[in-house]
Amino acid sequence: MTPTADQLAQTLLQTHAQMLAGSPLPAPKPAPGSQVEQALDLALPALGFLPHDARVVKQAWLRQSQRLGHFDPSLWPTTAQDFGLPTRTRPLAFPPCPRQLGVYAVLPNADWVARMAQAGVPTLQLRFKSDDRQAIEREVKAAIAATQGTRSLLFINDHWASAIEHGAYGIHLGQEDLGVAPVERMRLTGLRLGLSTHGYAEMLRAEAVGPSYLALGAVFPTTLKRMSTAPQGLGRLRAYACLLSHYPLVGIGGIDIGRFAEVKSAGVGSVAVVRAIVGQDRPEEAAHALMRAWG
Repeated sequence: MTPTADQLAQTLLQTHAQMLAGSPLPAPKPAPGSQVEQALDLALPALGFLPHDARVVKQAWLRQSQRLGHFDPSLWPTTAQDFGLPTRTRPLAFPPCPRQLGVYAVLPNADWVARMAQAGVPTLQLRFKSDDRQAIEREVKAAIAATQGTRSLLFINDHWASAIEHGAYGIHLGQEDLGVAPVERMRLTGLRLGLSTHGYAEMLRAEAVGPSYLALGAVFPTTLKRMSTAPQGLGRLRAYACLLSHYPLVGIGGIDIGRFAEVKSAGVGSVAVVRAIVGQDRPEEAAHALMRAWG
């Protein structure tokens, strides 16, 4: 009997639940194409995908179906070509950074950057929030100076002009900055670029720029930043990491030391932390513990 759109949608719901749980997916049950689009339209919003992400997943599943010759509701799409992505870094891309960025500490000022550089944390980000241009210049310049002679790689959050002027290793931008930042100018400077993503549509937009790494989140609930999307969870993180395996990837959002093993097993080479360091009474000791745990 030919399955109805409702039945196909239920299989899609089951597939997503098993993907989130990391469980083996059910045996393939190919279905004819006549009910496919309706099933996807029913299931994807029910799975919590925002409209722009649902459109991306729908198109990927349709491309996968065309490639395989049938629609398989038990096979979640994770192949780059089905999302219209290249399988290697783009030719006109930002300079590469290490695939294994390790513990990635997001820090509020240059003093914290200096402390964590001396502690040996491999990757640091200065996230200094201020509207005072002179204060921004001082913090960026001091943070860059603090990492010189150390093995720490420093990314400057948002303040791309200061990062370029003072010769930072890299810049980290959010999605809201992509429309205003001079991406081509930044590429020509030789700086590395990291980009935040929160779902499929943002991943495709960020990947088109050819960044040095992609941050995927928020993996778990976080109170540090108001998020427009629900936590992605480990299952989606695994799917994202599989899709973007040709990029260095950073898991971010609500990750503490107790979650390191499962986050690492999802396929990312780095984990971003904030409170796990700056919220601790002995932050250097906490940083060393985090680095040992990540391996």
